[in-house]
Amino acid sequence: MTPSNEPSFRESVDMMYNRAVALMDLSPGLEEKIRVCNATYTVRFGVRLRGTIHTFTGYRSVHSEHMEPVKGGIRYSLGVNQDEVEALAALMTYKCALVEAPFGGSKGGLCIDPREYDEHELELITRRFAYELIKRDMINPAQNVPAPDMGTGEREMAWIADQYKRMNTTDINGVACVTGKPTHAGGIQGRTEATGRGVQYALHAFFRDPKGMKRAGMTGELDGKRVVVQGLGNVGYHAAKFLSEEDNCLITAIIERDGALFDDKGLDVEQVHQWIAKHGTVKGYPHAPFEPDSAKMLEADCDILIPAALEGVINLTNANQISAALIVEAANGPVTAGADQILRDKGVVIIPDMYANAGGVTVSYFEWVKNLSHIRFGRMQRRQEEARHQLVVDELERLSADSGIGWQLSPNFKEKYLRGAGELELVRSGLDDTMQTAYQAMADIWHTRDDVDDLRTAAYISAISKVASSYRAKGI
Repeated sequence: MTPSNEPSFRESVDMMYNRAVALMDLSPGLEEKIRVCNATYTVRFGVRLRGTIHTFTGYRSVHSEHMEPVKGGIRYSLGVNQDEVEALAALMTYKCALVEAPFGGSKGGLCIDPREYDEHELELITRRFAYELIKRDMINPAQNVPAPDMGTGEREMAWIADQYKRMNTTDINGVACVTGKPTHAGGIQGRTEATGRGVQYALHAFFRDPKGMKRAGMTGELDGKRVVVQGLGNVGYHAAKFLSEEDNCLITAIIERDGALFDDKGLDVEQVHQWIAKHGTVKGYPHAPFEPDSAKMLEADCDILIPAALEGVINLTNANQISAALIVEAANGPVTAGADQILRDKGVVIIPDMYANAGGVTVSYFEWVKNLSHIRFGRMQRRQEEARHQLVVDELERLSADSGIGWQLSPNFKEKYLRGAGELELVRSGLDDTMQTAYQAMADIWHTRDDVDDLRTAAYISAISKVASSYRAKGI
C-alpha cells in the first residue's frame, strides 16, 4: 500500500506540468489550454461470446490538437480508466513535441484482461471497439492514429487496420490509420523493438554528456554497468537484450509480477525471455536465484534501474530505499511525483518517460510516413548507393594494383561499406538521430538554467514551449 497522500498518476502528470510552467513565461490562458484534455470519448458496446452478450467499456482521449493527426496507443488492461487515459494522452502530447514528431497527443484503452479470451474472441472484441471509434472519426489517418500499448500488439493493430479499410473502402491512405502493424500488413521494420531500442539510444545520449554523468556520479562507459530491469515485456526485453548484447551491460536482476531473478555476474536475457514465454513465470528458472518479493529487488544495488512495466512502481513507500544512481523510465509514469522529489533530493538522475520511451512513437511516425508515401524506405536509393560505393572500392583497388603496393581493403570493411542502407538501417539511423537531438534539447536547458535541476523539468519546458509555439501560430 502507498501512503494516503500519494498522488495519482494523473495528479503526478499535472504536478510535473505545473512545476515546469512555473518556470516559463506563458499567459494564464495558454497555460490552461495546454494543460486540459480536449475531449474524452467513452464507448460501451456488447459482443456475443460463449452464448451470452458481454458489455465492454473503452476510452479514446484527445489531449491536444495543436498538430494533427493526434497519436497515442491503445492499451488492454483491467486498470484502464478515464483519468489514466487522459494522463497518458497528455504525456503523448509532450512526448511528440519533445522528439519533434508532428502529432498531437491521444490515448485509448479498453477495460479488459486479454488473457481471459482466446484469439478469436479478442478479434471480435477488437473489431467492435475499432468500429465504435472509427464511426466517430477517432481512428483516421488524418485525424487520430492509434498504436500498440500494454496488452496489445501487431495482431490487434492489423485487425483495427482491416476494420478501418472495410468501413472506408475508397480511402487510399487507409493503412495509415494505425501504426505498429506487422511488416506484411503495412508495418515497418524495427517497430516492434522501437521503444526498447529508444531506451538504449537514450542511454547512449546520456553517456555522451559529461555534465550529466557527473551529476549522476557516474564514470566510464556502459560496458560493465549493472542494470536492473523491472518488467520483461516488449520494452523491457528489447532494452535489456540490446544493452547486454551490444553494450556489454550486466543485467543483474529481472523483476516480474510474481518474483525476480538476480545474478551479480549477469543474466542471460534471451534465455530468461524464452523461459517466461514457455512457462508464463520466472519461477523455476534453473540458472539464477529466485526472489519472491518483486518490490524488494527494485531497491537492489545497481548502477541503472529501468522500470519498464506499470506506472507508480517507485513511490513514497520505496523511494528512499532506491540505490540506483540513474533511473531510466522505460514505462509511462513509473515514478510518482512524490517519489520524484525524494529521488532528486538524493541526487538520483532520472531520464524521464516522455523522452526515454519515445522510440515507439518516433518509429510509428516513420511507419505513418511510409504508409502515406506508399513506398518502403530505401527502395529508390539503396542499389544506387551500393553502385557508387563499388566505384570507390574498385578505384582504390585499381590504384593499388597499378602502383604495385599490393594493398587491399579488409573483407569486413568491403562487406559493410558496399551494402546500401535498407529500411531497418534507415529506421535505426532516424531513431538514433531523434533521440540524440531530443536529449540535447533537454540537456541544454538542464545545464544552462539555474532554476532547472532535473531532466524531467527540462523535458517538460522543451515540449511545452513547442506546443505553445504551435498554438500561437494558429492564432490561439
